Amino acid sequence: MMHRMIVLFVALLLAPRLQAAEFRFAVLSDTHVGNPTGAEDLRRSVDDLNHQRDVGFVILSGDITEFGSDRELEEAHAILESLRHPYVIIPGNHDTKWSESGCTSFARIFGADRFVVQHGGIVFVGLHQGPVMRMADGHFAPEDILWLDSVLTTIPGSTPLVFVSHYPLDPGIDNWYEATDRLRQHKTLVILHGHGHRNRASVQDGIPAVMVRSNLRGRDDLGGYTIVDVRGDSLLFTEKRPGNPAGAPWHVVGPEDRARAREHDLEPRPDFSVNDRPGTPREIWNIHCGATVTTPPALLDDLVIVGDALGRVRALDLESGELRWEYRADGPVHSAPAAVRGRIVFGSAGGTVYCLSARSGQKIWTVTARGPVLGAPRIAGGMVYIGASDGAFRAIDLESGALRWEYTHLEGFVESRPLVADSLVIFGAWDSYLYALETATGNLRWKWSNGSPAIGLSPAACWPVTADGTVFVVAPDRFMTALQLATGREIWRSPRYQVREAIGISADNRTVFARTMQDTVIAVRAAADTMAVEWLTDAGFGYDFAACMLIEDQGEVLFGTKNGLLLALDRADGHLLWQRKVGVTALATPVPAPGGLLVSDLDGKVVRLKRVSR
Repeated sequence: MMHRMIVLFVALLLAPRLQAAEFRFAVLSDTHVGNPTGAEDLRRSVDDLNHQRDVGFVILSGDITEFGSDRELEEAHAILESLRHPYVIIPGNHDTKWSESGCTSFARIFGADRFVVQHGGIVFVGLHQGPVMRMADGHFAPEDILWLDSVLTTIPGSTPLVFVSHYPLDPGIDNWYEATDRLRQHKTLVILHGHGHRNRASVQDGIPAVMVRSNLRGRDDLGGYTIVDVRGDSLLFTEKRPGNPAGAPWHVVGPEDRARAREHDLEPRPDFSVNDRPGTPREIWNIHCGATVTTPPALLDDLVIVGDALGRVRALDLESGELRWEYRADGPVHSAPAAVRGRIVFGSAGGTVYCLSARSGQKIWTVTARGPVLGAPRIAGGMVYIGASDGAFRAIDLESGALRWEYTHLEGFVESRPLVADSLVIFGAWDSYLYALETATGNLRWKWSNGSPAIGLSPAACWPVTADGTVFVVAPDRFMTALQLATGREIWRSPRYQVREAIGISADNRTVFARTMQDTVIAVRAAADTMAVEWLTDAGFGYDFAACMLIEDQGEVLFGTKNGLLLALDRADGHLLWQRKVGVTALATPVPAPGGLLVSDLDGKVVRLKRVSR
C-alpha cells in the first residue's frame, strides 16, 4: 500500500496547490518488532486502525525493528501488509546500526527509506538519521541532504510542510542544523518524531516539535499510537490505545505556537576553535566523497583507498588528495579495505569480496558470498580472512582468490577486522560470541561469550588485540576482558571503567588502551594476571560510545569521538597532547601516514593531517 500512496501523492505534488483541509492521520513509532511484545503490539494497532475509516494514511517514524535483521524487517512488513490504510515509513537507529544487510534491506522490503507525499494541501517529508552501521549520534547522510534539497526546491515557501524524522532535530543528531536551517525557510508546521518512546512537545531550533509515544506496551497491558487531526493550520495530537476510545487531545500545535517557537534561541552550532591552539596538526587536504563513509581508509604506498555507501571505492593521491581511480562495487562498501603487495581487498553489501589492482583499480578476482560482506578483511601469510552476513567466515588465497576454507556456524553477522595470532584468527559476531578458528583449517579452537543472551552486548564491533598470549576485547556490556589466546579461558574481566567498543594496543605490545564512555582513557598492562592500570587520563571528550579503535603512532595514543574530535595522548603517561576538530560526526579509526595521519568520518570526509612542532 505504501507504493500506491507514493504514486498518488507524487501526482498531487504536480497538481495545483490546495489549501490545508480537515483530515486525520495516524503515527506509529518505535514498534521494535523483535522485542518480546513488538510484533503483537503492532498487530493490535494495525487491527485497531483497520476499524477507523476516517484515517487518511499512516506514518511510521522509525525503529520499526529491534535489530534491523532481515527476519525482523520481513515480519514487520508482513504485519503492515494487512493495514487497510496507505502508509509511509522511515527507519530508525535500531534499523540501521545492527543491519546485517548494510542498510540495504529496509528500502528493498518497504520500497523506500525516505518519502515525500502530499495530503490535504500539506506536504509530508520523511527522512531518517541513521546512524548507518556505526554506534554514533544521529547523522543526516550527505546523500540524504542532497535528496532533501532536491525535494525542498520543488515546494513553494507558502506550502504547509510537516517534517518526519526518527530522532528529535537537536544535538542528538550531530548535524541537526542541516535540516532545521532548511526547514525554517519553509512553512514548517511541525517536526514529528519518535525515539524517546513518550509523548512530549518541544521547540527544536525555532520550530515546534512533537515526540510521539512508542507503540510498545512497556509495563502496561496495551501499547498505543497517535492520532493527528488537522484543522486548517492546527494539528491536534491524541493518544489511542487499541480497542479503547481516544481521549481528549494532549497537545495542539497552531499558528501561535509557531510564532512563539520562532522567538526561541537556536541551538549553539559546533565549535571549531580548538583547531587554533598551538601544536594542533594542520590540514593538508580534505576530500568529500559525497556519500557516507563508515570505515577508515587504507594506505598503500602513495595511495589512499576509501569506500562509501554508494558502492564506490576510490584511490586518492596521498600528496594531493586527487582522484587516481574509482571502482564501482555491486553494493555499499562498509568493509574497511586492506591493502598489501599491490592489492586492495574489501567486501560489499552486494555479497562480494573484491581484490583490485592498486595501480589501476582493475578487478583481479572476486569471491561471492551468500549474503552481504560487511566484515573488514585481515591479510596475513598470503591469506585474506573475512566475515560476512551469511553465517560464514572465510579464508581466501590473496594471490589467486581461491577459497581455502569456510566456517559456516555463525549465528550473527561480522563487521569488525579479525585478529591473526599464533595460528588463530579471532573475531566477534553479532551472536554474542568471540570466535577463535585455526588459520590452516578453519576449525573452531574455542569460542567465548560474556554469558548474556542479548546480542546487542556482543563483542562484535571492537577489533580484538593481543599481547603476551592474551586476547583483549571490550563490548557494549561495559566490560574489558582478557582471555588466554590458546584456549579462550578468562584471565580477568572488569566493568570498573565502563568501556564500550574502543580498544587498541601499544607499538611495543606491552600496553592495552581503552576509551571509556565518559571522558577518560585507560592504559592497562598487557602482561598482568589482573587488570593493572598504568595510567588513566581525563581527556574531557564527554559522553561517547563510538567504536573508534585507538592506535599508537610516534609516541602518541590517537583516537576519535562521535562528534568529530581527534585526540592525542602521550604514550608514557597519558597526558593530553593535542586535539583537532575534524568535523561534527563520528570518526573512523585514524591511520598513520608519513608526517601525520589520515582520518575519515560518517559525513564522507577523508582528511590528511600533518603534525606540527609543539
